[in-house]
Amino acid sequence: MSIFSVNKVDYEYRSRYQTVKALSDISYDFESGKFYAIVGRSGSGKTTLLSLLAGLDLPTGGEIVFDGKATKDIDRSELRRKEISVIYQNFNLFPLLTALENVMYPMQLNKMPKKEAEDRAKELLLSVGLGEKIFKQFPKMMSGGEQQRVAVARALATDAKVILADEPTGNLDTENGTKVIGILKALAHEKGKCVIVITHDEDIAAGADEVLRISDGKRV
Repeated sequence: MSIFSVNKVDYEYRSRYQTVKALSDISYDFESGKFYAIVGRSGSGKTTLLSLLAGLDLPTGGEIVFDGKATKDIDRSELRRKEISVIYQNFNLFPLLTALENVMYPMQLNKMPKKEAEDRAKELLLSVGLGEKIFKQFPKMMSGGEQQRVAVARALATDAKVILADEPTGNLDTENGTKVIGILKALAHEKGKCVIVITHDEDIAAGADEVLRISDGKRV
C-alpha cells in the first residue's frame, strides 16, 4: 500500500510579472520499504516535488496524499516533526550546536527527556560511522562527509516513516557518497522506511528500486 500518492499534481510559481509552471500533471505512488530516485536536470521540477512531499508548500492543482490523508487537510508542521525527515544537500546543521546537539534537537522538540535523547543521538551517530570524537564538534570543525552523516543521523532521530534526501551525495567524495547511499538503502530495505532521493547521479538511479524521471515539470 502506498504511503505517499501524488495525484495529478501541478505547481506554479507566481509573481507580479509572470507565472512559471514547475510541475504539470505528475502522478506517482511511493511505498514503504523501497528506495526511490527522482531524476532530472536542473530546473526540471524535482526539487519542487520534494518540497511538496515534505509539506513545505501545497500543490496549485491536484493533491498529495500521505497515509490516506491529503496534505492540505493535515498539520504539515507536525508531519515534518514526526513522520517525514528531510536531508538537505547543504546539510542545514545548526552552526552553534555540536553534532550531538544537532541530532538531539528533533527528539527534544518532540518532548523526549534530555538523557534519553542524548543516548539515542549517540547511537545514531555511531550507526552512521561517526566516532565519539565527533560528538562535541561543531559543524565548521567537520568535513563535508562528516556533516552529511550528522544530517543523516538527525533525519533518523524521530523514527520517521519517510526520508526525503535532496542530492545527498552532491557535496561528497565517492567514498563518502557510497556510504551515505548505503545507509539510506538499508533504511528502506531493513527498516521499512520509504526513502526518496533527488539525484542527477545515474549510478544512484541504477541502484534504486524505482526511478521517477522528470523533464520540464512532467513525468517521462
